[in-house]
Amino acid sequence: MQILPAIDLRGGKCVNLIQGIAEQETVFSDSPIEMAKQWQADGAEYLHLVDLDGAFQGESANLHIVREIVEVLDIPMQLGGGIRSMDQVDAVLDLGVHRAILGTVALKQPDLVKQACAKHGERIAVGIDAKDGMVATHGWLEVSQKPAVEFAVEMDGVQTIIYTDIKSDGMLKGPNVAATADIINAVSADVIASGGVTSLSDVETLKGIGAYGAIIGRALYTGDLTLSDTILAAR
Repeated sequence: MQILPAIDLRGGKCVNLIQGIAEQETVFSDSPIEMAKQWQADGAEYLHLVDLDGAFQGESANLHIVREIVEVLDIPMQLGGGIRSMDQVDAVLDLGVHRAILGTVALKQPDLVKQACAKHGERIAVGIDAKDGMVATHGWLEVSQKPAVEFAVEMDGVQTIIYTDIKSDGMLKGPNVAATADIINAVSADVIASGGVTSLSDVETLKGIGAYGAIIGRALYTGDLTLSDTILAAR
């Protein structure tokens, strides 16, 4: 199983939100580029980047930082947050980002996902962010009436799904294992789990249910987990 350290970008800084609430922000670094270099030095094989400004505003706002991270790192990375058109998909992938994550637009315009997959193949991922089992959009500010599992099944043809349980995110209380397992069991795509991973046992549990990867943010920044130990547990 792959471990993906998370770098959430907001206002040019590396931050973390609790349950996606903008007012519940902790700034962990004023230099996301140095943070990215540190995760690579610590053994990261893949990075997870989120443009929070893009997620809230609907257009990417930190692409200049993403470009710099791509230029200084040797490992691949994926980016989500505010990618809501084919032009934006192309722009992100042209930067050298390995995977573009479609979230809000995947629910609102599923045909765009099909077009993006036809054009870019495995470089397209869908992010499914759920609250009480229902898909949330627009930076988690809106909750739809679409069950997450049903939506995951509808995303047939997408090779990677990132599943985030919003209530777990940033809480350091463990992932929603049952909900994640429901997604894994419903689709043939690789499912990367996100939200609440806090301990090595969390990592082992996600590996046990068949998760392809686990995104870890706050627990790495607070020191609850070290990246090297987490990677060992995942292997």
